[in-house]
Amino acid sequence: MRVLVSTYGSRGDVEPLVGLAARLRGLGAEVRVCAPPDEAFAHRLAGAGVALTPVGPSARELTKAAPPPSSLPRYAAELIATQFEVLTEAARGCDTMVVTGMMPAAAGALSVAEKLGVPAVSVTFQQLDLPSPHHPPMAYPGWPLPEGVTDNRELWEFNARSVNALFGAALNDNRAAHGLPPVPSVRDYVLGKRPWLASDPVLDPWQPGDLDVVQTGAWLLPDDRPLSAELTAFLEAGEPPVYVGFGSMPMLAAPDLAGVVVDAVRAQGRRVVLGSGWADLGLVEDLADCFVVGEVNQQALFGRVAAVVHHGGAGTTTTAACGGVPQVVVPQRGDQPYWARRVAELGVGAAHDGPVPTFESLSGALRSILEKETSARARALAGKIRTDGAAVAASLLLNA
Repeated sequence: MRVLVSTYGSRGDVEPLVGLAARLRGLGAEVRVCAPPDEAFAHRLAGAGVALTPVGPSARELTKAAPPPSSLPRYAAELIATQFEVLTEAARGCDTMVVTGMMPAAAGALSVAEKLGVPAVSVTFQQLDLPSPHHPPMAYPGWPLPEGVTDNRELWEFNARSVNALFGAALNDNRAAHGLPPVPSVRDYVLGKRPWLASDPVLDPWQPGDLDVVQTGAWLLPDDRPLSAELTAFLEAGEPPVYVGFGSMPMLAAPDLAGVVVDAVRAQGRRVVLGSGWADLGLVEDLADCFVVGEVNQQALFGRVAAVVHHGGAGTTTTAACGGVPQVVVPQRGDQPYWARRVAELGVGAAHDGPVPTFESLSGALRSILEKETSARARALAGKIRTDGAAVAASLLLNA
């Protein structure tokens, strides 16, 4: 069986596909992955024995450029056109497609599947993309949710109109150029009749609503990459440090972010492991109680730290939960405030108030979680997280 997996987005959109691809290959399937051409993505997929077919511009460069909301329709048209250009060839001969990532790219990929007559599954990694009477949608940049409206169904109707206004013309113009009929609702077209939710049911519990949703569990892959000798020596040289990293977030609004977080962690009597990430965090001088890492096995590292401070991506939140480590979530955008709230609700960490940490705010959050009670709850939660989500999804896909 031949499977094409398509995404466009940040590391959090690509990393789960590594787990799915590995499980599919283990069941004898041939897997192709189309994703942004970032070197880190190609390296991770290569580790699972899968080559990357590049599509679109670098996700890191696009994120760091921070295009204004007014440019979203133009970027959407370019992404959709690229999906048609690349995926039409990549998907030939495939038996099925798995589609996730940014809304316009997913709409383009699904249109290619429709054009070729290839069955496709639409996947999201958190429930806020799925219309439900139990929760409101996320707001798109430049399209804030209407004030005073509390009815979730009405908010989801506004969401559908927003998506159409941003991406409808771009999608339908490209579809017309390829002989496909127009789509009346971009969002509903992307979700389809039976979307998959690839998140953990404890961290992200789905309440049945109007959609027939298949929740597989998060797509994780055991990571056996060793930590570097230098990092291992640092970890063994004292008490467990605090890890601070913001993944694919550029953190443009936070001046001297590295200095702020190092001082806040030091104030708790802890050492620091600083993840450079897309914010390019670093130290202006060598400090004996600080260690900077780039690409690193978070599964191995998080099990050896006292706490994790991060941006609240679905993948990082799940990895920290699996590691049984307390978390401080400093949400930047999108679904990240949701994950911050879930961490706080579960009693395994703190939700930072706002996207820009200060010495005072981060110190207070760290003090609240570096307690035995929080650590005990985090360890207990780790035993409840499902680790078979990728295997469940692979079996469902091949048995469909």
